[in-house]
Amino acid sequence: MKEKRNQNKPQVIVIVGPTASGKSNLGILLARKFNGEIISADSRQVYKGMDIGTGKVPKDKNQRLYLSHDRSINTTFKNRTNKYFSEGIRHYLLDIASPKQNFTVDRYKKLGEKAIQTILNKNKIPIIVGGTGFYIDALVRNLNLPEVPPNKKLRKELEKKTVEELFAKLKKLDPTRAKTIDSHNKRRLIRALEIISAIGTPIPVLNTKYEKLNSKYSLLWLGVKWPQKKLAERIKLRLDSRLEDGMIKEVQKLIKSGAGYHRLFNFGLEYRQISLWLKITKPKLQTPKEFKKTEYYQKLLREIIKYSKRQMTWFKRNKEINWVDSSNQAIKSTQNFL
Repeated sequence: MKEKRNQNKPQVIVIVGPTASGKSNLGILLARKFNGEIISADSRQVYKGMDIGTGKVPKDKNQRLYLSHDRSINTTFKNRTNKYFSEGIRHYLLDIASPKQNFTVDRYKKLGEKAIQTILNKNKIPIIVGGTGFYIDALVRNLNLPEVPPNKKLRKELEKKTVEELFAKLKKLDPTRAKTIDSHNKRRLIRALEIISAIGTPIPVLNTKYEKLNSKYSLLWLGVKWPQKKLAERIKLRLDSRLEDGMIKEVQKLIKSGAGYHRLFNFGLEYRQISLWLKITKPKLQTPKEFKKTEYYQKLLREIIKYSKRQMTWFKRNKEINWVDSSNQAIKSTQNFL
């Protein structure tokens, strides 16, 4: 066990790993066994209507079954009906923002801290589950995120540059961030450069050793990983399953709702390639079978695998993570921690 228990600090479990590794299922398993509730740590699952493409856990059909057992302090029944339960386990920070709006890491940190306290007030264990390393670090590590307001003049200048030029500039100024950022996401590239311009240095959270930071929580880090070849197989199987489950229709619905092609492009992965396919080729048959015949499908598969590697690059920096390859291992680690 790498993380020693500290009785003076609230105990929090963090489950991380690359996409398609099985983090969500493990989170629900541990929540059931150890009286926990889950906080999602996914930068896209915060958005409403982005369900299949983000791998959001399915919402239980009858939410009211659980409401009588989840009467949080100073919460009206109307507000309680907005809560999110999956397999009977309360989940936080899902479906809390419109895809038309930007959701910041600072907002995530504030809402995440509130969720942790809500769970602790119920004498339950907060379990943070997700693959967005930046969000997780911002929430559980003792960090002061730089508050950088938008610089309209700089943004206007950077907008003129291509994503390749922006990425090359970021790589030069902050090579650590360049390893984990989506190199095709113009909005994120501009924001990263905007922060560097404002504070004069790379973002501190990305360049500080974990050992030197003191969290206000007693943390158990659990990591789920697979051999690279096996993970690639899981990614393909899950992608094909998502297509069959209606991912193309989900993208079409987002477009009709006003999210826009540019916005979907910036969301990356499934939303980028499917929206490009729909916009550029205007296919007569908009079915999973037709999409799988295209270069967009092959590119999407490659991008998801690359994304999983970027996630692992981030998590490998954290030497506190206990990497497990079975649920039994995770259960044993959790028992020792608690």
